[in-house]
Amino acid sequence: MTGQTLLELENFLPYRLSVLSNTVSLAIAREYEDRFQLSITEWRVVAVLGRYDGLSAREVAERTAMDKVAVSRAVAALMKDGRVRRATAAHDKRQSVLSLTAKGRKVHAEVAPLALQHEQRLLAHLDAEEQSWLARILEKLLQAEQELARRGA
Repeated sequence: MTGQTLLELENFLPYRLSVLSNTVSLAIAREYEDRFQLSITEWRVVAVLGRYDGLSAREVAERTAMDKVAVSRAVAALMKDGRVRRATAAHDKRQSVLSLTAKGRKVHAEVAPLALQHEQRLLAHLDAEEQSWLARILEKLLQAEQELARRGA
């Protein structure tokens, strides 16, 4: 490979972040998949609607940085199971908004503590200063990526 730069995946930041995210998500998913019959995407939709009621599917996709098609499929499954309802937005009758049903709120109330406990177990491997730095670094990288996207870079 003359003249080419070798991409070492194990040192490539986007790859490492993706592997970490997938590994953590799968570990948490094991805790709620069997018990609540939720996929990772469905849980993310439930989690977002549990925090921000009344979002459109597009807004859920934006907040989670998930593919719109994946969000639509998750919303359809959650609606079929009676965990999410779709209504017309009060401010714009052309827009639909999503909210958790009582069944969806119950699932959120049971799964959220499991997810938080897993997060605590994972973060326990970092001291307080490292946790603070991690939060700052993640926020800074997210802002940088959003700025690059705005510039079209």
